[in-house]
Amino acid sequence: MDWASAVNAFLEWSRYMIENFGYPGVFLVSIASTATIFLPVPGFLFILAASPFLNPFLLGIVSGAGMAIGEVTGYVLGKGGGAALKRKDMKWLKRGERWFSEGRGFLFIVIFAATPLPDDVTGIVGGIFNYDVKRFLLAAFIGKTLMNIALALAGFYGINLALSAIGISL
Repeated sequence: MDWASAVNAFLEWSRYMIENFGYPGVFLVSIASTATIFLPVPGFLFILAASPFLNPFLLGIVSGAGMAIGEVTGYVLGKGGGAALKRKDMKWLKRGERWFSEGRGFLFIVIFAATPLPDDVTGIVGGIFNYDVKRFLLAAFIGKTLMNIALALAGFYGINLALSAIGISL
């Protein structure tokens, strides 16, 4: 299977999901893409594929909410790992927990969530440091929504141009 065929098949699946499930489908795909640790690529591609068919701002908000919820997987992993780490008296752990609790944690989470960096790390770190889960979700939602709105806008305005360059039209 060549690239054009693979992209076309993915776009057809995306179109099917959008037409049959709409925003709830975007929400579920977004949760699944970030609930899997270190494997967010299908979620990003799905947002790009959905962008010509849905409002880019609503797409960014819905996918941002789904991705923030999916990030709880890393947070829970960090909670479990943090309990084990705290039994060892590690100075860096106490220093990091203080740094996180002094308000820098929120900005750290927003910045990482707003980039394509592997932000599962922020969930794991937040869980280790017992960062408030509501603040974690809010920060992840803000960052993911900003990134996904930018991605949806780029897709909305640029996907036809990019696809025509490789010989595919919607």
